[in-house]
Amino acid sequence: MLGAVEHPTEHPTAAALEAGLDDVRRAPRDRGRVELIVRRPAESEREVLAVGELDRGEGLVGDTWRARSDPPTADGWPDGDMQLTLMSSRVARLVAVRADRWQLAGDQLFVDLDLSEANLPPATRLELGSAVIEITDEPHLGCAKFAARFGRDALRFVNSATGRELRLRGVNAKVVVAGTVRTGDEIRKLRPRSVL
Repeated sequence: MLGAVEHPTEHPTAAALEAGLDDVRRAPRDRGRVELIVRRPAESEREVLAVGELDRGEGLVGDTWRARSDPPTADGWPDGDMQLTLMSSRVARLVAVRADRWQLAGDQLFVDLDLSEANLPPATRLELGSAVIEITDEPHLGCAKFAARFGRDALRFVNSATGRELRLRGVNAKVVVAGTVRTGDEIRKLRPRSVL
């Protein structure tokens, strides 16, 4: 478990980030891998999990997404379209510099998969472990916390036009079939006919 989020001064340069784009673009399109599962049990705390439970009402069980939903929907409930966030492990490697800093991004699932809008339009379903999640149309963009943790160049990189197209900051999703996911599990894009 990582306690309070730290802000080391080690940040990638704009040149290093741009140099990594080709590797990001080579991510698998249909079948990838879950590289890291992170639960946020409290504000500014991270817990790396070997196994996570995904629930239709809770998202990643034990995560505080419900308390963080900002703003809530018109009926006062947390926005279920933002239960989970996925980030490319290739992008995490670029912006975090060291693997032990990936979890600072605040995403729950780090995956080696092409997360671009072209590859995963909203309503695309992904199977991981025994769970199925659905990509939503809520944008996921970098913020001041992201800049503090990874630098201003990283913030500009993920929020650029190319960054938005490739979803370098990540993508929002919701759980449609509850199940268990483990680090190392395959994450697989479901064909429209096999959608559950």
